[in-house]
Amino acid sequence: MPTSGRPAASAALAGFTVLDLTRVRSGPTAVRQLADWGADVIKIEMPEALEEGEAMGGPRDGPDFMNLHRNKRSLTINLKSPEGVALLKRLVAKADVVVENFRPDVKTRLGIAYDDLKPVNPRIVYASISGFGQDGPYGTRPGFDQIAQGMGGLMSVTGLPGQGPVRAGIPLADLTAGLFCALGILVALLERTRSGEGQWVQTSLLQAQIFMLDFQAARFLVNGEVAKQAGNDHPTSIPTGVFETSDGHVNLAASGQAIWERFAKTTGQMSLLSNPDYATGALRSKNRGELNAEIARVFRNDTTANWVEKLNAAGVPCGPINAIDQVFADPQVRHLGIATNVDGTDGAPLTLVGQPVSLSRTPSRLASPPPGRGAHTDEILAELGLRPAEIAGLRAAGTI
Repeated sequence: MPTSGRPAASAALAGFTVLDLTRVRSGPTAVRQLADWGADVIKIEMPEALEEGEAMGGPRDGPDFMNLHRNKRSLTINLKSPEGVALLKRLVAKADVVVENFRPDVKTRLGIAYDDLKPVNPRIVYASISGFGQDGPYGTRPGFDQIAQGMGGLMSVTGLPGQGPVRAGIPLADLTAGLFCALGILVALLERTRSGEGQWVQTSLLQAQIFMLDFQAARFLVNGEVAKQAGNDHPTSIPTGVFETSDGHVNLAASGQAIWERFAKTTGQMSLLSNPDYATGALRSKNRGELNAEIARVFRNDTTANWVEKLNAAGVPCGPINAIDQVFADPQVRHLGIATNVDGTDGAPLTLVGQPVSLSRTPSRLASPPPGRGAHTDEILAELGLRPAEIAGLRAAGTI
């Protein structure tokens, strides 16, 4: 679909049109990746008068919404009406991608499932995120991040030993499901250049969370080991963990023989190198309690900043434990420029988190703030070929 002077976030995905039917976090995370790389993303929402109750995911003017919906346009359609579904299908005929995270039964009931839209446009890439999968014993259950963190094993290995289940401090299942969905969409678009056909891309919070178990899952599947909570101690690389300093804490990762030796020399603990209990990585792991206690006594003798400076200068990986405000004040973070400004809808600067990936020729930028509900309805429908009188009729009927 042609666009009317829309500011481009990037040239990388220019020419692709994405219909965004998502809400809350996992789906918007997937679509944000496409919007930030230059796709024309049309966020489709219910008309405000038909929105039922308080929106999940926070208010439209809240920071969460702003961070997820920049670089998009907004169109309102009542998808509960036959006229709204017909209008969506007109958009689908000219689009490349549809992304949704309805419960699997909802889209079927609305008549906007993949099998409903594929005949309209066989090239469409239709992407779905669900809580537990599109079918199976839990297929119709509502899915939320913390539920997936628990069912997917993460909460059983997070936290201090014996503490009981602890969720991660970020919505890891939501975010990774969104990122994997975006990856699947890009793979399907690449494949379409060869076959000429679209396909259905599916992922779920549960699958994403299990995939993120990574080596913990492999330890069970290959060796039958069931990991438990280990706190800040790395399960295999010793010594790796958090240690108190005279004014805070420091993260240390002194694993591997060469780094271990540099660590002992830099901290003045040469006796560690001559202690047979710590001679190898396996022995350091076996005797981690005693080793951590010895390291802790030394770290309390100096400040976090001094330890970070000395150990990094010696080639020993370490760093501070930053609060969120300290993260964005860090000189390396400022150098990377990941906190990025865009003019808000009121003209005042709005700072959001930019993409963590850079491309040399087609970089991403924050080109436009999150749109007001339906802010581009007339513009988008005009691009679709509707005349002003038709648009007015749809609005009078409550379709848009």
